[in-house]
Amino acid sequence: MIRPARPEDADSVAPLLILGMGHIAGIFARSDNHADAIPFFRDFFLHPANQYSYTNTLVFETEAGVIGSINGYDGALLHVLRQPVLDKLHEADPTFDPDDETGPGEFYFDCINVHQGHQGKGIGSQLIRALCVHAGALGHARAGLIVDRVNPAARKLYERLGFEAIGEKDFMGHRYFHMVRDL
Repeated sequence: MIRPARPEDADSVAPLLILGMGHIAGIFARSDNHADAIPFFRDFFLHPANQYSYTNTLVFETEAGVIGSINGYDGALLHVLRQPVLDKLHEADPTFDPDDETGPGEFYFDCINVHQGHQGKGIGSQLIRALCVHAGALGHARAGLIVDRVNPAARKLYERLGFEAIGEKDFMGHRYFHMVRDL
């Protein structure tokens, strides 16, 4: 079942965010061990006014618990939603200044995550479709995301779901395809 996330999902969703973040989790944790970022993401998931908040997240729940999540938000709100995260990151590195991965005109799909033991079962596709419906219901006409160039399987998944690459972006040390889909 897909449903809006709740604060009590924090312990399940924070480790999932690490899966979707990849090398970025390591940057945030200032560690080669991405799991060191779990407390960081857990704290932000619990607070409503940031890009990783439960308020911007849908979860996939089974009798086993939460096994997938997706979060997204209006790209026009990126700077407002990112600011609390930047404030925390600036405590360790005042010069940290990432490029924008989204902007006005698209509902941005930030993190799409499925527990490793449940990948390949269509859960990610269901979450993406559900967030597309949610974004459309909010009045957005287009969804956008970025996918690392070194992840062709993810790009193929997004293409099967109606996304198309419209360019490339540099973000946090990697090159990404910027993909969009009309809602």
